Amino acid sequence: MKMDVINMDNKKVGDVDLDETIFGLEVRGDLLVRYVNWQLAKRRSGNHSVKGRADVSGRKGKAFKQKGTGRARQGTHRAPQHRGGGIVHGPTVRDHAFGLPKRVRRLALKTALSAKAKDGKLIIVDGAALDEPKTSGLVKRLATLGWNKALVIDGDQVDANFAKAAGNLIGIDVMPQMGANVHDILRHDNLVLTTAAIEKLVERLK
Repeated sequence: MKMDVINMDNKKVGDVDLDETIFGLEVRGDLLVRYVNWQLAKRRSGNHSVKGRADVSGRKGKAFKQKGTGRARQGTHRAPQHRGGGIVHGPTVRDHAFGLPKRVRRLALKTALSAKAKDGKLIIVDGAALDEPKTSGLVKRLATLGWNKALVIDGDQVDANFAKAAGNLIGIDVMPQMGANVHDILRHDNLVLTTAAIEKLVERLK
């Protein structure tokens, strides 16, 4: 699969032959859903918690004697039916993460890349670098390129000037190829890969 390679001035500077086993697969929505659910579950902090009857303050002894008061019998003031008592079946601190096989994760990432290529939302650039970390200069280039909501993936390292300039822009995210993931790819309109990123992704997913 051949695609044009452009520069940051939106001019064609060459072409690249994309690996069909990574960028030309059939789009499988089931894999994408499984990966995104796995990724978002790992992100959850799981620190929600309430106090049970063993955690609330109050004496442990019987509230009052069993008979002769005319009231319903009670074993403790910590019971959930009392004001200030413990919560029944409330949330506790836990890890929401679950396992997903590595081969499924790899195939889902290939599917996400293939989906962007199939939809014509994959853009290849020769490099994502700026001479100075100024957002105004990047905004002008983005207007020329027509990128409104784009994920830019570079090689092993992201250009510091480009990352700083893009940090002030809503909808433009930059990451190295090791951070490439299905959720971020799908939630952006355009996927921008540098030639260095393609080389590393092919090496990683082959």
